[in-house]
Amino acid sequence: MSPDLLAALVLGVFLIALLYSSVGHAGASGYIAVMALFSVAPDVIKPTALMLNLLVASIASWQFWRAGHFSWALFWPFALLAVPLAFLGGWLHLPAPGLKFALGLVLLFSAANFLLRPTADAAQPPARPVALASGAGIGLLAGMTGTGGGIFLTPLLIHLRWAPVKAAAAVSALFILVNSAAGLAGTVGAAHGRDGPALALPLAMAVVAGGAIGSYYGSRRFPHASIKRFLAAVLTIAGSKLVLTAT
Repeated sequence: MSPDLLAALVLGVFLIALLYSSVGHAGASGYIAVMALFSVAPDVIKPTALMLNLLVASIASWQFWRAGHFSWALFWPFALLAVPLAFLGGWLHLPAPGLKFALGLVLLFSAANFLLRPTADAAQPPARPVALASGAGIGLLAGMTGTGGGIFLTPLLIHLRWAPVKAAAAVSALFILVNSAAGLAGTVGAAHGRDGPALALPLAMAVVAGGAIGSYYGSRRFPHASIKRFLAAVLTIAGSKLVLTAT
């Protein structure tokens, strides 16, 4: 890859990390889209995106926890079954264009709702069986799509009023971290991907910088209305990517 193209790719993943981390996400769907745009080999895109996810999700988890937004009681029922199913999803290699298209439409619909009909911040956690089942389904989707699942969990938490906005971001950040680790383990274990490309180091440096900036401002500086607007932008990017690549 030429220096100019590499610089553009690094800038792209930096901006994705900054935007996604401001709402507690790590950006895997965005990294996948950017790497595909720059013709990175398909067999290294998924594991590389998950590795970048681990870096940004670690930073975002720390920042939102330090800011006092994390709830263990809300987190663990969603994560308990999500982690083993994310590993299974990473192990599987199922072409599912119809599923990707449907998920993309769901994310775009969620983005439109955030922009046109902001949700209230009052919240009541779901019943434990509901949280366990929801986490299981999201974990499987996360592993299959090479993401951490935050693009599915956060809008669910907010739209159903299961968590306030920043608590949803904090829970999603750690949820993404554990699912990304499980999905990466499944992907590597199934030998679906090789080692990351030679440009993994500059990409890692870019997402660490973007993740640190975005998660700091998202957890401490941005008001709830801004978080919702950023989340709408994230969902639009992720949903568009799923719809456009569902072929």
